[in-house]
Amino acid sequence: MSRIKDAFSHGKAFIPFLTCGDPDLETTETAVRAMAAAGADLIELGIPFSDPTAEGPVIQAANERALAAGITTDQIFEMVRRLRKDVTVPMVFMTYANVVFSYGTDCFLAAAAEIGMDGLILPDVPSEEKGEFVPACRAHGLDLISLAAPTSADRITRIAGEAEGFLYLVSSLGVTGVRGEITTDIGGMVSLARAANPSLPCAVGFGISTPEQASAMAAASDGAIVGSAIVRLMERYGRQAPPYIGEYVRSMADAVHRAGAAARGESPGCAGRPGPG
Repeated sequence: MSRIKDAFSHGKAFIPFLTCGDPDLETTETAVRAMAAAGADLIELGIPFSDPTAEGPVIQAANERALAAGITTDQIFEMVRRLRKDVTVPMVFMTYANVVFSYGTDCFLAAAAEIGMDGLILPDVPSEEKGEFVPACRAHGLDLISLAAPTSADRITRIAGEAEGFLYLVSSLGVTGVRGEITTDIGGMVSLARAANPSLPCAVGFGISTPEQASAMAAASDGAIVGSAIVRLMERYGRQAPPYIGEYVRSMADAVHRAGAAARGESPGCAGRPGPG
């Protein structure tokens, strides 16, 4: 079993996201350790890009701050190498195709695998065009994570049938960002995905910010993904943010894990899981 699928093997998974290098890599590294200790099951690390088309204003601003600070892909690789000395939580990069192309696709993927990354998310690469990345990812033992938006049933079915690692279900059309209410039929999307690929976990992202939303999304799927709310904490507290991020992630992970316990018919006391290191 891949480490990504293993993140879902004990119940519902909570997946936090951070933009690397905002405000600096030392703070990012400390925050990742805090998230792992707080119960994150899988962590997404954003490599900053100058035109992050899938992101809302909060994550766009984080990308701008990181790039203005001179953060490079090689520096991020070195940070991950340090993290992997003791952090065992599965981790994936989220970035854009130009970042990978400019580094050299094979060189990027080889380096990502060597430092201990488990997968890659490229939100600007549609399912129809991911063929140029899939063989290279497989050659280096990385899962290329597919995204599926609330569009046609045929499209969701096709994407899920070809997906690896887990399927990133986009809760709402548009860019990332906190939303007051999520009205998409997530259960219907999950049913289509599971019919096409029964062993593929499905996690929901875009717009989740409260434990109640995370619990509801996890109850309808296999996990919840949160980015903007965490990046906003980083923006607010800067280098003092990691303890606040750890506290927030613990509350969200607990809500997701309780949803998993409820789905298994366990009492709330069985929901807690020790935070992986």
